[in-house]
Amino acid sequence: MPLTLDDIRDCLEGAIPGVMATCAADGTPNVAYLSQVDYVDARHVALSFQFFNKTRRNVLADPRVEILVAHPLTGALYRIRARYLATQTEGPLFERMKAKLSGIASHSGMAGVFHLLGADLYEVTSIDHVRKADLPAPAPGVNRLAALRRCTQALQGCGDLDSLLEALLDGLARELHIEHALVLVHDAAAQRLYTVASRGYGRSGVGSEIGLGEGVIGVAARQRVPVRISHLTSEQAYMQAVRKHLPPHQPGDAGAMREIPWPGLAEPHSQLAVPLLACGELVGVLFDESEQDLRFSYDDEDALVALGGQLAACLRQLQDGEAADAAPTPGQPAEPRARHGVPQCPPPGPPHGTAHGSQQGSPQGTPSPPPAQPAAAPLHVRYYEQDGSVFFDGDYIIKGVAGAVLWTLLSDHAASGRCEFTNRELRLDPRVRLPDVADNLEARLVLLARRLAERGGRVQLAKAGRGRLRLEVGRPLLLQALGA
Repeated sequence: MPLTLDDIRDCLEGAIPGVMATCAADGTPNVAYLSQVDYVDARHVALSFQFFNKTRRNVLADPRVEILVAHPLTGALYRIRARYLATQTEGPLFERMKAKLSGIASHSGMAGVFHLLGADLYEVTSIDHVRKADLPAPAPGVNRLAALRRCTQALQGCGDLDSLLEALLDGLARELHIEHALVLVHDAAAQRLYTVASRGYGRSGVGSEIGLGEGVIGVAARQRVPVRISHLTSEQAYMQAVRKHLPPHQPGDAGAMREIPWPGLAEPHSQLAVPLLACGELVGVLFDESEQDLRFSYDDEDALVALGGQLAACLRQLQDGEAADAAPTPGQPAEPRARHGVPQCPPPGPPHGTAHGSQQGSPQGTPSPPPAQPAAAPLHVRYYEQDGSVFFDGDYIIKGVAGAVLWTLLSDHAASGRCEFTNRELRLDPRVRLPDVADNLEARLVLLARRLAERGGRVQLAKAGRGRLRLEVGRPLLLQALGA
C-alpha cells in the first residue's frame, strides 16, 4: 500500500529538522531547513511561512517541492513529494501553528522575534522510504484508546469538583503514565488562569496564576488550540513567565509578595498544553510535562484533547448544577447572610474541660481537672481590598475572588461565631464580588481549601454537605482590612 502521512506522523515531531528542496524558475535548486512540518491529514502538510526568502520565491514560481523527514527514534528517512496549494493567514490551522511557534518563542525569550506570516498548505503526491539501515522500532506503548475510555469513565462517576480533579490526575498517572500535570481554570473577568490541582511536583502551586498568552499554557488558552513541544534545547530553557523575576518574599512584609510560586519541572524537555473547551468557550487548561524528549506524541495529543473535552463538559455541568441549586425559586426570598440557629464554631483557646469552677478538697478518688492551658496567640489576618489579598501573620495566602471569599467567611465568623456557610449565600454576597458570568465559585472554593491546608492548617475549609462548607479556626482572630 502507498505510504500516507498517517504512517509517518512520528517523523513530523520536529526533533530532527526537516529539509526542503525547491527549484527556481531557471532550474537552480535550493535546499533549506524547515521550522515546522505540521500534520494536517493523511494527504496534506502545512509548512511555516516566516520569512520571504529564496525558498518562498521558488515555491511561488514552481509549486513542486520535496521534503525529507526523519523518524526521531529509528532514523528512518522519508522523501515527501508535495505541491503548494495556498497560504492561510487565519483559521484553525494557522492558529495552531502560530500557537506552537509562540509557545517556543515565549519559553526561549524570543517572543518579539518569531512571527508566523502564514501557514503554507501542501498536497502530498507521494511518499518514499529512503532505503538504508534503520534502527529497530521501539516496542508499542500504551493503548491510548483503551486508556482514554477508562479515564473518561472515571470522570463520569464524580459528583463534585474535588473528586473530579483527583480522578483526572489519578487517571493520567495510572492509565497514561503522565506523572507531572496541572489543571488550571479560566477567570474570564481577569483574563487569567489559576491552578486548582497539580500532581508530581515538590509544591502544589495551587492558586498560582498565569496570563493569557504567557508561555505554552497561556498561548494554548488564548489561541484555543493544543500546543505540544517535544524537545526543549538549552536555548529554549524553561521560563516561568513573569514569576521568575519577582523579588523573594520577606516574612512579615505584606506588600513584598502577592504571588504563589509557580510549580514546574526545572528542565522539562516535553510539554503539552490542552485548552479545555465547552461549546467553544474556554473553561481552563490541562498541562502536562516531562523531563524526557519526545514524551508526548501526536497520539498523546489526540487522547488528551478528547479527555480535555470530557473534563470541560464535566466542569461546566458541575458549575451549572451548582448555580441552579443556588438560584432561589420564584417567590422565595434570597437566603440571608446570617441566620439564627446556624452552627457555631467551638471557641478557640483552651480545650474544653479545663478547670472551670473547680474547688480544693474534692472527694477522694475524684480526678483533678487538668491545669489551664495558656490562651493561643491571636491569628493576625490582613485583607487588602484593592486586590483581595489575604495574609496570615504576614504570610501571603491568596488573593482575588478566593481572597474575598476567605475574608467574608472570617469576618462573619469573628462577628457571630458562625462556622457553616452555603455556596448560595456566598454567590449572592456582594462582598465576594463574583463576576456576573462564569463565576466558577466551586473551583475557587476547592482552590481555597487546598491552599489553606497547604499553608499549615491555621484555618481550614471543608465540605459539610452538598452546597455547604465548614470553616475551622484554631486560634482567635485579629482582623485588619486595609485599602491598598
